[in-house]
Amino acid sequence: MTRNALTSRYLDELARRGVPADEPLDTALRHADLEATLYRGRCLRRPAFLEHAEWTRVTRDLTLMHDALISLPDRLFGGDLAAFARACGMTDGQVAGVERGRGKTPGRLARADLFHDGDEFRLMELNVGSALGGLDNSILNQGLLHHPVVAEFVAAHHLSYVDSLRAAVDTLYAETGIPRDERPLVAVVDTPESFPVLEQALRTASAVMSALGPEMVPCHLGDLRMRDDRLWLDDRPIDVVYRVFLMEDLLDPALMALIDPVLHVVERGNVALYVPMDTELYGNKAALAMLSDEANRARFDAAEMESLDRLLPWTRMVRDMPVTVGGERVNLLEYARDQREHLVLKPTLMHGAIGVVLGWLTEDAEWRAALDNAIDQPFVVQRRIVGVPEDYPAPGGPEPVLLKWGVFVGAHGYAGALVSGSTDLSGGALNVLSGTTLGCCFHELPPVR
Repeated sequence: MTRNALTSRYLDELARRGVPADEPLDTALRHADLEATLYRGRCLRRPAFLEHAEWTRVTRDLTLMHDALISLPDRLFGGDLAAFARACGMTDGQVAGVERGRGKTPGRLARADLFHDGDEFRLMELNVGSALGGLDNSILNQGLLHHPVVAEFVAAHHLSYVDSLRAAVDTLYAETGIPRDERPLVAVVDTPESFPVLEQALRTASAVMSALGPEMVPCHLGDLRMRDDRLWLDDRPIDVVYRVFLMEDLLDPALMALIDPVLHVVERGNVALYVPMDTELYGNKAALAMLSDEANRARFDAAEMESLDRLLPWTRMVRDMPVTVGGERVNLLEYARDQREHLVLKPTLMHGAIGVVLGWLTEDAEWRAALDNAIDQPFVVQRRIVGVPEDYPAPGGPEPVLLKWGVFVGAHGYAGALVSGSTDLSGGALNVLSGTTLGCCFHELPPVR
């Protein structure tokens, strides 16, 4: 079940050298402090590998898709951002927050969650913004390189990795316009409820990022004070708000009361918001449905459509209306009811698999009820992506693991990757909440000439 030649060669090298299944990971854990990361006690036994051609292709596809997404207000709504936000399912309060907290340009920091179907990477969803999990993935790359067989394999096959936290810092400087030689005070701002849960992880990541330029200080919205049209943390004015709070937090009146001063200062240009509020629109699943919709194909050029067709599964808003599937016109609801085992139902705005209904793991009556409840609501129905498992070392011999790839992109392109794996091959939700194991990725550099 190895998917590419690099993976096969790595597994063959471990076998040839007699390296026990757990040895490289054990070495990594002795050298990497994972206690305050997502990886604590839940690591895959080997890294994932991207060959140069597929690394180049998926990076280009994701870049073209992002460019297409941020062009949607202009291409489909005459430049009306509020109309686009409403079409994505935003409430009036969220639309107002988007308009007040929008940036000069949408943020480019994103994590694309992908399955590989054996031929191509296919997009499950796009997470856009600064509140992305897994940016600390390179700590596992660094730990694995302490094992001599891993280090020799990486060197012999011209492999490398990108530090995603460094890429996030570089993107922050690029998008806020702060000169790279300056050291701004950056408040890493979560909600009061979430902050105690994430505090240690935020402090660990902030310490790493602070060593790369900005001074990053984790806090929550209740810690901020507004004075003289500036935001203050203790007795210091803030230069950048690194936003960990989400668009959905605007729905909570108590949180909105804390977010309002932030937006007030942003509107006056006295603090940079990283990333701007409108950025989350472009990871919205309704926006992906707009890219997938055959009615919009004429809006994009040939190169864009080639990437979108390769990357995007069929995705539509849940409406009682005709749609095109495989070149044929069908009623969406009738089609979705009949094709339950090949479809997934997703809310457009939520994260972490909240509200997701997997048709192939759902009884027919429950599926039909979920579809009926989603009609004309902010939900999409999407073609299931069947991922191809990959072999991973195990004490009893190689075992198949289903991988979800989290590929990061930033202001300067590819920004690293992590993978989530499960030995449950049913295609259920693969995320931290479902108990998946996590790993890092090495990619192949261009051939040496």
